[in-house]
Amino acid sequence: MLKQYEQFKSLRFENHFPGVLEVVFDGPGLNAVDEAKHTDLPAIWPVIDKDPAVRAVLVRGEGKAFSAGGSFDLIDAQIEDYAVRLRVLHESRDLFYNVINCSKPIISAIHGPAVGAGLVVALLADISVAAHTARIIDGHTRLGVASGDHAAMCWPLLCGMAKAKYYLLTCKELSGIDAERAGLVSLSVEDEILLETARAIANDMSHGAQDAIRWTKHSLNNWYRAQGPLFEASLGLEFLGFGGPDVKEGVAAHRERRAPRFVPLES
Repeated sequence: MLKQYEQFKSLRFENHFPGVLEVVFDGPGLNAVDEAKHTDLPAIWPVIDKDPAVRAVLVRGEGKAFSAGGSFDLIDAQIEDYAVRLRVLHESRDLFYNVINCSKPIISAIHGPAVGAGLVVALLADISVAAHTARIIDGHTRLGVASGDHAAMCWPLLCGMAKAKYYLLTCKELSGIDAERAGLVSLSVEDEILLETARAIANDMSHGAQDAIRWTKHSLNNWYRAQGPLFEASLGLEFLGFGGPDVKEGVAAHRERRAPRFVPLES
């Protein structure tokens, strides 16, 4: 099963149950998404979709985090280089559509920080399981850019507009318990049983009626497909922000471990 995934060198792949492929974030900076990972992450889903050996997918992070989001080297490159910004925009668009269009059921096991591109996969997964102490945050507005890579699309559908606006505009953090209570994740469990719970669900999915499961997923994801223009607009506004002044202050504040001091432009 794993041979054909060796091309995606920035990710790790495991196989603990027949038909279940595990996609593992494993790298420095709490599994931050660097340039290579940001390229690989959208590209794996069409390969998985066409792999007859895979009947379910489990996505998880190694160590202390699911994923801390985009690396600051990648963010710096987007700020400074238009071509990089455009490429990352296209990859972000592909990630969203490739995840929802992958016919295989996707289960996420979320622990520790879950931010950025990693959070996209965690929340777009068909079944999301969060450890009680998980730290879920959409940090876009604190960084100085619009919340665009998935959140404007799926957060209101998952947890309602009032909660979505509260968490996306303020960048407040949710624990796994908070996320389950809000409806943002499927369920939250004790940290010690997170992986075994997610693996059990993935194993059950791999032994289920495959056509029925895949067609149900496809039908439900039409909620997302129908709102494609909303997603495209939010993504474009996010990447417009990478050319503005606020993101530079947001990055500096993060590196200096202080609150950002955004200065409104003259109207």
